[in-house]
Amino acid sequence: MICEDDTKLSELLQSHMQRYGFQSVIVEDFGQVLGQFQRSAPHLVLLDVNLPQYDGFYWCRQIRSVSTCPIIFISARSGGMDQVMALEYGADDYITKPLQIEVLIAKIRSQLRRVYGEYAAQTEEKIVQKAGLTLYPERLELHGGEQSVVLTKKEAVLLEALMRQHPRVTAREELLELLWDEQTYVDENTLNVNVARARKKLLELGVPDGIETIRGAGYRLQERIGSGTPSAGGTQERSMNKPSGGDLA
Repeated sequence: MICEDDTKLSELLQSHMQRYGFQSVIVEDFGQVLGQFQRSAPHLVLLDVNLPQYDGFYWCRQIRSVSTCPIIFISARSGGMDQVMALEYGADDYITKPLQIEVLIAKIRSQLRRVYGEYAAQTEEKIVQKAGLTLYPERLELHGGEQSVVLTKKEAVLLEALMRQHPRVTAREELLELLWDEQTYVDENTLNVNVARARKKLLELGVPDGIETIRGAGYRLQERIGSGTPSAGGTQERSMNKPSGGDLA
């Protein structure tokens, strides 16, 4: 996915991507970059810093909240602090303009090999099944029946904990500890907000009042309506699907 407000440059990049065997989509609405990302599900993002409405650092954080997809910044801003900020916000590389296409292509191939190809960690995908729901923590997806919803990282962490504990209660303190990270201050309000968001996602899957508040103790996951006999649950493993040729950038 190419997120660059210089139309000529974005079209030139797309042309070079095609020449080297990569499919690509160009972001046109710079107020809906995350939405475009979620619809396209690219294997890599090329992201400029200076964009209309919100800068590239903002969109990098937004993408990182839902995906570990490689992000390469391409920018005329060559200052050291800009590069530090990009990497701190979750970017994998930073290339300054004017671009050398051969170098850019080499870096794209390197990132794709690292994440999806021969250098990718050979791990098994986690699948958590409980209460009539199936959670894919690494994909940030929750499935119920034939429906599915996309989660944020914090929603996925929260729901994984509740599903693993089901039908037991999960303490608020435990959830606060799981939600904590180095980039986000987490307090009681943060937990309340994420519980409310997770409830909305569960409602979309046919689970009204999906997270029960147990006063003075914590939270408990409710059974999905129509799920039948509760699953034995636990974590299943299977091999991750890796992209083949014609990766979407």
